[in-house]
Amino acid sequence: MTERQTSGQGGGGEERPVTVMVVDDHPMWRDAVARDLSEAGFAVVATAGDGPQAVRRAKAANPDVLVLDLNLPGLPGVEVCKQLVGGEPGPPGPRVLVLSASGEHADVLEAVKSGATGYLLKSASTEDLLDAVRRTAAGEPVFTPGLAGLVLGEYRRLATDPAPAAPDRPVAPRLTEREKEVLRLVAKGLSYKQIAERLVISHRTVQNHVQNTLGKLQLHNRVELVRYAIERGLDSET
Repeated sequence: MTERQTSGQGGGGEERPVTVMVVDDHPMWRDAVARDLSEAGFAVVATAGDGPQAVRRAKAANPDVLVLDLNLPGLPGVEVCKQLVGGEPGPPGPRVLVLSASGEHADVLEAVKSGATGYLLKSASTEDLLDAVRRTAAGEPVFTPGLAGLVLGEYRRLATDPAPAAPDRPVAPRLTEREKEVLRLVAKGLSYKQIAERLVISHRTVQNHVQNTLGKLQLHNRVELVRYAIERGLDSET
């Protein structure tokens, strides 16, 4: 099995490499990460060494995944993330996997709130990085062990805060029973593969249900979907 994934954007079910951009201000580290990704079958379409350069090149190259360091000259990584996935009009931005030396809780939470799909420490192995990029491309949240619980805990804290009044908020759309079932398992932190095995359906079918649910709820990524589910107590349902 190769490291190529179906993009879902080409005709005839063609497969193409996942496209990746690497942003880090240390040239040797940046080149090493790019080389590892290329050797594993990913298409590294751009690299950058500072924040403004990262924004410009990411908009031009439109990668599937942006592997992003937080400590960048010119513009911090979280600001790069906000500019690229902040919901501005136009085509959707890349999915962002933060690759940082910092494991500080504040940095992790700030990155996720800025739109990052995942957060991996630079101490991770090459195999962990490759797996994280694959999963990020598929829309799955990926965190260094120990950080996932932190993020879920923050979502639960936010979910208990009183929400501002929103009288014009539309009625929640109706989800199918299968979509609700998938959403419930997403809220429990299961991966797409685990959900597929639990429900005896294909990995692709799980992805389709998640994408349909995101569209109905007008959410942007699985991280937001987890928060939505937790706010409604789905993670505690049996």
